Amino acid sequence: MQVKSQYLPERSQPRRQQYVFAYTVTIHNEGGETAQLKTRHWVITDADGNVQEVRGDGVVGEQPTLRPGQSFEYTSGCSLRTPRGMMEGTYQMVSDAGERFDARIAPFSLALPHSLN
Repeated sequence: MQVKSQYLPERSQPRRQQYVFAYTVTIHNEGGETAQLKTRHWVITDADGNVQEVRGDGVVGEQPTLRPGQSFEYTSGCSLRTPRGMMEGTYQMVSDAGERFDARIAPFSLALPHSLN
């Protein structure tokens, strides 16, 4: 799993404490079985420690099925009340054999450029 994030100044309103970020996730099936992404669960934490949880079916309206060696990439976004934060989560996957498992997305940073010391 690979994640890249970026600040979107054209969609943000810092005076109103609204900082918008895009993130691009690349999901790789490194296993030996075909698997489908069924649901997502994100935990988004801003710099003040406020937590939002997002749960839903699939990602960007899709529930991609990945054969061994295949990848799927998508871009989505989120809004924070602070100029920095973190995201992490899981995708619930189902193999062709019906086995359910979670694919973990390690924590990644959401931050304005040059705002991390």
